[in-house]
Amino acid sequence: MTTQVTETKVQRVERLKREKNPWEGLEEIRRFARSGFDSIPPEWLGTYFRWWGVYTQGDGAGVIGGKNGEGRALPYFMVRIRIPGGLLTSDQLSAIANATERYARATADLTVRQNIQLHWVTIADLPDLLDTLWGAGLTTKGSCGDDTRNIIGCPLAGVDHEELLDASAILLEANRFFEGNPDFYNLPRKFKITITGCRNWCTYPEINDVGLTAIRRGAETGFSLRIGGGLSTDPHLAVRLNAFVQQHQVVPVLKGVAEIFRESEVLRENRERARLKFLFLKHRWTADTFQSELENRIGFHLDHAVPETPPDDVYRDHVGVHRQKQPGLFYVGAAVLRGRISAQQMRTAAELAAQFADNQVRTTNMQNLLIVNVPEQNVHALANGLAAAGLPVAGSPFWRGAIACSGSEFCKLAITETKSFSRWVVEELEERLPEFDQDLKLHVTGCPNSCGQHWIADIGLEGKKIKSEGRMQDAYYFCLGGAVGLHQGIARPIGYRCLASEVPDAVERLLRHYLDQRAPGENLRKFFARHSDVQLREYLAGKFVPVAERDPASGRVPHLVEG
Repeated sequence: MTTQVTETKVQRVERLKREKNPWEGLEEIRRFARSGFDSIPPEWLGTYFRWWGVYTQGDGAGVIGGKNGEGRALPYFMVRIRIPGGLLTSDQLSAIANATERYARATADLTVRQNIQLHWVTIADLPDLLDTLWGAGLTTKGSCGDDTRNIIGCPLAGVDHEELLDASAILLEANRFFEGNPDFYNLPRKFKITITGCRNWCTYPEINDVGLTAIRRGAETGFSLRIGGGLSTDPHLAVRLNAFVQQHQVVPVLKGVAEIFRESEVLRENRERARLKFLFLKHRWTADTFQSELENRIGFHLDHAVPETPPDDVYRDHVGVHRQKQPGLFYVGAAVLRGRISAQQMRTAAELAAQFADNQVRTTNMQNLLIVNVPEQNVHALANGLAAAGLPVAGSPFWRGAIACSGSEFCKLAITETKSFSRWVVEELEERLPEFDQDLKLHVTGCPNSCGQHWIADIGLEGKKIKSEGRMQDAYYFCLGGAVGLHQGIARPIGYRCLASEVPDAVERLLRHYLDQRAPGENLRKFFARHSDVQLREYLAGKFVPVAERDPASGRVPHLVEG
């Protein structure tokens, strides 16, 4: 008698990846478009499309009503556009705007990895959308899937008067190496890189698989190297290696790290533990262990690290009007509330960049939009044009500091709706606390997987469900005091949760205590650090409340996770 062995989900995904490089399947996608949604086989819907930055879209209920930890899908797709370093021309932004209007119901989202994300794309339109993007010099390749995701960099590269290095050329070289590279399509899971020449680490190297940050060694500028950062349900801040990476060594080092990741069999055993960080979290690797393996692989020793000083509580949303290092030129940053942007807003921004600047537009990982190289005499007209389009260059700390993931509106893994909720919370807090004057990172994520990066926020809200009035309703769990840079630390789960409808009340109470009790020069991070969980819970609730368990989600970690 033959014994039939049941294939696990992990085994199935690994088998599918071995059997096909999805980037070689473009003609299959075109055939699906001709034959209709029902012709698409499960292996494409569940796996291969992701290498093209394409996912099935949820039905608006998120994970609720689905099964096996995933909600029901509609016959529509989310499509994520890869934008290395956030670097765009006005023509490219116009092309995205036109495509958004034609194929995606005129609405898009800026993501926390400088991508632009579309929704409501049909299989019939997908090939035309891809062709349109390619015609503008853009691609969706590798913006999802088990490959190298969009490589992010400081959106002020080349214009920041304090930067150590304009790293954009190095970043684009690395992107050319990895984008569509068949040697690296089959990684255990996603692989995230940041390369920045700025002093303030605005791209969060602490939470990337590889973080390269510019540093000076005498007259030479190279990079510090961090490995293994990531958030999701098991947050881990990257470890710094004892390495000074010279500029010409960047791509060989990145290739070596990717090879270590690709060839790690222990990271293919469990998709929930398939990130590089788990070598440190679960497999007892250290910085020395990793560096030794890396140097053996690349065939040369890295120079020893030089002392560095991480940025000290620097807030970089890049919003506002600021001088560049080029005399007479400015950059203008528009605050895109929760990253939601319309086709018309993108088209207006592109037209303004062409009319009043030199056609350069940049996206940020705080979901904002910049126009650079604006002559001083054009600043006022450009800023007014952005504001008239609903893209203000100034705003309250709440407006500027709000980050939100896709939420249950589109994501099959989300527990709560986030985008409309975030806007409502911001509007409530602006009305209630007009005197609030501090920088604030208020991050909303619709499930424990931290697409909204709540673990590094001042106030991080993690989506939950609470039974109230006989039905399950959206709720949020509070995590406070996250930070990157010199005072890096994961936000503390405080043990407090409440209905979504009660969140503005809770945040107002908390921030009023801060305004009333703060010491001179004390920011939110310091204030939270000197108070206990019990005190902070009481501030949020307005009374003593017992600890509420965080209740992390079970089941697999989704491909959709950005953080």
